[in-house]
Amino acid sequence: MKCPEDAEKGGVCGCCGALRPRYKRLVDNIFPEDPEDGLVKANMEKLTFYALSAPEKLDRIGAYLSERLSRDVARHRYGYVCIAMEALDQLLMACHCQSINLFVESFLKMVRKLLESDKPSLQILGTNSFVKFANIEEDTPSYHRSYDFFVSRFSEMCHSSFEDPDIRTKIRMAGIKGLQGVVRKTVNDELQANIWDPQHMDKIVPSLLFNLQSGERTESRSPSPLQASEKEKESPVELTERCFRELLGRAAYGNIKNAVTPVLMHLDNHSLWEGKTFAVRCFKIIMYSIQSQHSHLVIQQLLGHLDANSKNSATVRAGIVEVLLEAAAIAASGSVGPTVLEVFNTLLRQLRLSVDYELTGSYDGSTNIGTKIIKAHEERQLQEAVIRTIGSFANTLPTYQRSEVMLFIMGKIPVPGIHPALPSSSSGPEGTRMIQVMLLKSLVQVTVGFQTTNMLTALPSSFLEPLLSFSLTEDPEIRLLVLQILLGVIDRHDNTPKFSDISIISDISVLKLKVDKCSRQDNLFMKKHGQQLYRHIYLGCKEPSSGRQHYESLFSLLGLLSVELANEEVVVDLIRLALALQDLALSTDEALPVYNRCAIHAIAAAYLNLICQLTTVPAFCQHIHEVIEVRQKESPYLLPEDVFIENPKLLSSLDKVEGDVLFLQSKITEVLGGSGYNTDRLATPYVPQYTDEDRLSKRKSIGETISLQVEVESRNSPEKEERTPAEEITFETLKNAIVDSVGMEEQERERRRQVVEKFQKAPFEEIAAHCGARTPAQPIWNHFIRVRPKPESICPHLRDEVS
Repeated sequence: MKCPEDAEKGGVCGCCGALRPRYKRLVDNIFPEDPEDGLVKANMEKLTFYALSAPEKLDRIGAYLSERLSRDVARHRYGYVCIAMEALDQLLMACHCQSINLFVESFLKMVRKLLESDKPSLQILGTNSFVKFANIEEDTPSYHRSYDFFVSRFSEMCHSSFEDPDIRTKIRMAGIKGLQGVVRKTVNDELQANIWDPQHMDKIVPSLLFNLQSGERTESRSPSPLQASEKEKESPVELTERCFRELLGRAAYGNIKNAVTPVLMHLDNHSLWEGKTFAVRCFKIIMYSIQSQHSHLVIQQLLGHLDANSKNSATVRAGIVEVLLEAAAIAASGSVGPTVLEVFNTLLRQLRLSVDYELTGSYDGSTNIGTKIIKAHEERQLQEAVIRTIGSFANTLPTYQRSEVMLFIMGKIPVPGIHPALPSSSSGPEGTRMIQVMLLKSLVQVTVGFQTTNMLTALPSSFLEPLLSFSLTEDPEIRLLVLQILLGVIDRHDNTPKFSDISIISDISVLKLKVDKCSRQDNLFMKKHGQQLYRHIYLGCKEPSSGRQHYESLFSLLGLLSVELANEEVVVDLIRLALALQDLALSTDEALPVYNRCAIHAIAAAYLNLICQLTTVPAFCQHIHEVIEVRQKESPYLLPEDVFIENPKLLSSLDKVEGDVLFLQSKITEVLGGSGYNTDRLATPYVPQYTDEDRLSKRKSIGETISLQVEVESRNSPEKEERTPAEEITFETLKNAIVDSVGMEEQERERRRQVVEKFQKAPFEEIAAHCGARTPAQPIWNHFIRVRPKPESICPHLRDEVS
């Protein structure tokens, strides 16, 4: 007769119940004769007490239960299978001893057996047991446990294609719960295999996205689905979203990339960028679920993915850009991080590529057979999406960073005369012009809602000067964009909409303008850049191609300067500018169309009506109103109400605009001088100066070659312009000038050396005789003065000669 321990190994007494090991008898007693009666609870309590009293037997209990379960599965006795799993669950929940690891191995072996079954009920049973296990916090670590099988199997269940839709849904939900359990069990256990490794993430994330997509809705809900109804909680989509959010919420800094990369690949493989809706929903979930300080990592990956798809279709790129747009809005609450300039650099690069693609018609600049055909309207949609995204990113930035972005974008624009062509553009001058338009549109988006307290930092010379150079081009679209940018930066109190409708208002208080006292920084800005702004307003009115929108924007700019940046000196200059515009409209030398001349008259009238009420000088207001009343009766075509309408009624010519319909500079000078304004300055007509910048910017096309003109301008009066004939400089003249200047410099140096030597060594009588001779070589004394800078030490005769 063998001992009980030998009976465990299958000895001859193994069949005798009284001689079986106690743990086996306790396990056998929990199974009823009829499996429908369920687990024998009283006996289960005895088994649990025994396991807690003798934890060293726990692994044997697990092994025996596993043996019985395998036998029952093979014999299709599924009632006993359920009882065995219930017993395992209860033991697992009750026991947390040091030796539980071996029991867990038996438990996982049984779960695996159930998951490998082809019966959905067993798969679901095994999954439910695994989920219960996943929620247990073990006291002892495990060094050798592997969950690779469970990740693979649960991922397969997520893709179940079972014929019965109800069973298919249950299997998929079981798979989702299983993946959620694996993540919970492994994500915080450093001893486990890293669940964030690509080999696992490449299975988990696509499985979740597959189920998320199967019940896709048009809009993702807000950051957390805590308010879902009970019915919604039963759907695979809601369960998937909760699981996906939990996964992302547990991702640390170094794991974000591995979690997001499978999302990008899934969207690529299933062509889901083009629909945009699902891609946007996915990344809304991602951005709301991850820790806010990690937002910039997701944006970096999206930017890299956009670059990787540079030669993909415009709809794919537009989809990625739309996702970036949504992600930027959410990242505003967190951190865009160190990627600010990288974001704009990537977007601007995509903008340039899109322009090249549109104009060349292919992705590689050739028209070979088999090359993808570019659809121009899709490229334009992409360009608009990129511009909107640039604006969205800019709106997330503080003021100082937005100023840096404005400078960065300005540095990318081909500026006339500086870098007129793109270094790698194959689209020629038209492509360069389109790039200018696109980047200026981007700047318009960046300046929307821009607020600054210091105009000197918001509009530095490095930004303002190249920007204003574009306002002198002959392209009306570019000039209009420049005006919109200026309005966006200068308007700090949302006054622009109040100037959008040009009209004669008898009481400007109805506009409810917000006027602040001009700060010291504002005064410095106008002192430095005021004349540039006046000149470009004047020249903008003078352009024959200017239309209604241009004149409305120019009037808005005049109004903003008056309420945002005006001191007494600025007011005087603006009045002089308005009177100069009237003179411009009267001039017949410019050959302006009748509409333009009427529009300039109307702007001058509307602006003088505005500024006279802002200055609150009664006599000034009276003169302006008198002229306006005369115009209303005799010449309504000189007022904005008859000009800035759909079909303006104009005369065929404006040869007889004179008399009482004109504003008089002498009268205005008189009435304002009585109120303390600078009469000398008011009496001086405003005349803009022309510079080299004007001539460089005035070219009809960017690619046109020009010869630089060097002109000597009179600096006697800032208001007058006098020019000497221009001298054309060629390569030969420059070469000769360099050679001649080198030779003359050598001669001059030798002559000076001789003069110095002569005055150092020659006898005094010889020097005196030389001076007395009054030779025409007077420059000698200039050299002498430079060599010996103390003329008081020289004799009186020489001092007289020097003088």
